[in-house]
Amino acid sequence: MKLIELHILQSFPVSCLNRDDVGSPKSAIFGGVPRARLSSQCLKRAIREYAQDNLPEARFGGHRSKLIVQPLADALAKHGLDAKVAIVHATNIADKLAKLDAKSVKSGEVPQVGTLTFLAPSEIEAIAAKVAELVKSNPTSRDYEKKLEQFAKGAGLMDGADIALFGRMAASAPSLTLEGAAMFSHALSTHKTENDLDFFSAVDDRKPVGEDAGAGMIGTLEFNSAVYYRYAAVNLDLLADADHLGALSHEDRKKVVSAFIKATVMAVPGARKNSMNASVPPSYVLGIYKDAGQPIQLINAFESAVRGAGLVDASRKALESHHASLKTTYSITTAEEVAVPDSPLSTLIDKLTCHVS
Repeated sequence: MKLIELHILQSFPVSCLNRDDVGSPKSAIFGGVPRARLSSQCLKRAIREYAQDNLPEARFGGHRSKLIVQPLADALAKHGLDAKVAIVHATNIADKLAKLDAKSVKSGEVPQVGTLTFLAPSEIEAIAAKVAELVKSNPTSRDYEKKLEQFAKGAGLMDGADIALFGRMAASAPSLTLEGAAMFSHALSTHKTENDLDFFSAVDDRKPVGEDAGAGMIGTLEFNSAVYYRYAAVNLDLLADADHLGALSHEDRKKVVSAFIKATVMAVPGARKNSMNASVPPSYVLGIYKDAGQPIQLINAFESAVRGAGLVDASRKALESHHASLKTTYSITTAEEVAVPDSPLSTLIDKLTCHVS
């Protein structure tokens, strides 16, 4: 496969970027010691949000939601169906694509589907256009039910590059299930990391002077700080096939990959951004293009946890040494390598995206 890989070292200050079910920063054991961890799902969410907010050329128009009935109804109404009729057919379409949630149907409100459903605007538009055409010719017909997947696939992911990159699971509409062209690992700290506690207190501003001096509220929050190794890759062959972004021009696919690289490098999960802001760019990014081969992450550079002061520099040295060793031992070849900050991020993007077919 033709492959772009990103190997990222990022030092985050006091933060809680990705929490578990009890509100603690996520963690893992690696190399026999505890590490800080960011899940791949958390990182992908941040990348999607960054691209949607900052990179219009990214074509990241997909929405993952249970609330798909109203967007379908709005699209059907735009194509000439009465609002009440549109809701009826939108509800039926949603049920066939993802199955309605029984409780929401009984609520009397616009129903929801039972599972998060990832759809691009172009897919919703294509389904609505075809269904509206059929309903106008035969108002009582439901002949469209078996063709909904066909209608969606016919639209292509023209504005759903995020679906093409991150993939989609659609149990009720199997042909819409898609393997993502992008690959991620969970980010792990390059060193031993243990969570710490922040004790906080809040003062009651209206408490009369002279009453007890105690705080109006006290509590604790967990946090950590760490240098993370992050890995992401894009299978360029898969991205360019007919089910992904094959309908886009070469230049538009290049813009998508460029936006993906920038968003992957720059996006930061937003958890507790108002109290433990961790908006810092990576300290080091190694970008690699391979004409052929398999994805290989470099996490084992840190199987023996980095120690001492200056963890970023020590982590970079360990990563570069491990990478050189792998290339020698396994005869791994790369067609392009470029690193930040040795080169600007714009140069890294240009050198990697010139290989997009």
